[in-house]
Amino acid sequence: MFKDKLFLVMLVLGLLTIVAAAGVVTMRRGDGQEQNPYVDMPGQENLLAEESNEGLQAPTAGDSNAKPVPEKTEEKVAKQEANPDTVIQEKAYESGNSKPSQEAKAVGTGVDAAKALVLDFTDTSRAGWPVMGNVVLDYSMDSTIYFPTLDQYKCNPGLVIQGEVSSPVCSPANARVVEAGVNEEIGNYLVLDLGNDYTAICGQLKEVSAVEGEYLEKGQLLGYVAEPTKYYTVEGSNVYFQLNYQGAAVDPLDYLE
Repeated sequence: MFKDKLFLVMLVLGLLTIVAAAGVVTMRRGDGQEQNPYVDMPGQENLLAEESNEGLQAPTAGDSNAKPVPEKTEEKVAKQEANPDTVIQEKAYESGNSKPSQEAKAVGTGVDAAKALVLDFTDTSRAGWPVMGNVVLDYSMDSTIYFPTLDQYKCNPGLVIQGEVSSPVCSPANARVVEAGVNEEIGNYLVLDLGNDYTAICGQLKEVSAVEGEYLEKGQLLGYVAEPTKYYTVEGSNVYFQLNYQGAAVDPLDYLE
């Protein structure tokens, strides 16, 4: 009986000794810093910094692999505010494969296209013929001339130029279209501002391609020769061309090439 009790006491003491020893080991480990499971490489931080800087290096001569340094956000904002058109072109270039040509930028289309055109028609300027053909009825404001279709004499403030139906009709000079309308006598017509108080009227047109407010270069298409109105059935198909200076009709033949 005594031996059994002694054995139990020794067993308990042994367990207590094991538990105490385990606690000491744990405490020793807790006193030290946590160990890094990865192997530290000398200069590792410097290596990462160098790789980061290499990605931002500006391209140098002969180095095709170098990456360009991106612009700062502040610089981009300032650039957009200073020249928004340039930024738009750069965005278009980034989304495509080629930059827009300077020629396309200078010429353009529509009303904005010809804002650079100089409307400077003078008494020494020479206008182009809106259509090539014989003059059927001359300009005559000092005396009357005979109109075959009307069978009467009257003044004529412009020229009636013979032209085949569907022949192209062109602008006589650099001009801006100030009016597009239709008239019983001369049909579809355009009023062109040539500059310096000179205006021109081109009538007997069809399929008019020019619109009000549009700038036109000399020789640019206005439309085509139409069938004659009832006022010119005997004279035949033609283009009516009138030239005014300060609101008064002048002889177009004095200005035509």
